[in-house]
Amino acid sequence: MHTSKGFLIAIEGIDGSGKSSLVSNLAIALEQKKHTVIKTKEPGGTGLGLELRAILNKQRNSNNIKDSISEKAEFLLFAADRAQHFKTLVIPALDKNHIVISDRTGDSSLAYQGYGRGLDRDMIQSINTWATENRKADLTIYIRIDAQTAYQRVISRNKNLTSFEAESLEFWKRVGNGFDEMYKKREDVLTLDGTKTQEELCTISLQEVLNRLSQA
Repeated sequence: MHTSKGFLIAIEGIDGSGKSSLVSNLAIALEQKKHTVIKTKEPGGTGLGLELRAILNKQRNSNNIKDSISEKAEFLLFAADRAQHFKTLVIPALDKNHIVISDRTGDSSLAYQGYGRGLDRDMIQSINTWATENRKADLTIYIRIDAQTAYQRVISRNKNLTSFEAESLEFWKRVGNGFDEMYKKREDVLTLDGTKTQEELCTISLQEVLNRLSQA
C-alpha cells in the first residue's frame, strides 16, 4: 500500500484517442469542485523529461542505423523520465494531498515497448515499479478507440509526427491490443468509448473520480 496521500489519475490510450483533451477538461472540472489539481505528462512532465522527449524523437527518426535508438534503450529513457517524474513532481504533489492527472504512466511502456516492440513485459513492469517507488495510479482512465480511427485523427492534425505517431498501423494495432489485454480484468480501470464527445468523456470520468474520492 502506498503511503502518500492525494489521488493519482492516469489517462491512457493510443495516440489520437483524446487523452490530452481529457486531461485538460477533467482538471478544469475538478478545480471547479474546489480540488487542487496538478496536470502532467510522460515524457515531458519535468525538465529532464522534455530533454528525453526530444532525444527520443530525434534518434527514433534517424536514418543512420548507428544513431537510431534501440528498443531497450528507448524503454530505459522512458524509465529514467518516469523515475525523475515521480521523485520530483508526482509523489511530492500527492504528499500535499493534491490530485495528479498524468497523460500516460507506466502502463504506456507496457503497451508500447512491451506489446508494440516485443520487449519482456515482466522486466518492464519490474523497472516501472522501481522507478515509481511502487506508487500506482489510484484510477486509470483508458480511452479505447480502434487503431484506424486514431491513426486518421493523428494524420489529420498536419503536425510533425512523433516517433510513435509515425509508426505503422500494424504497430498501433499491437499497442491497442496490448491496452485491451492489460485492462480487461482490472478493477482500477475505467474504460471509455473513444468515439464519444469530449464533454461525454469528461462527465463520465468526473463522476467516477468523485465516487472514488468519496470512498478513499
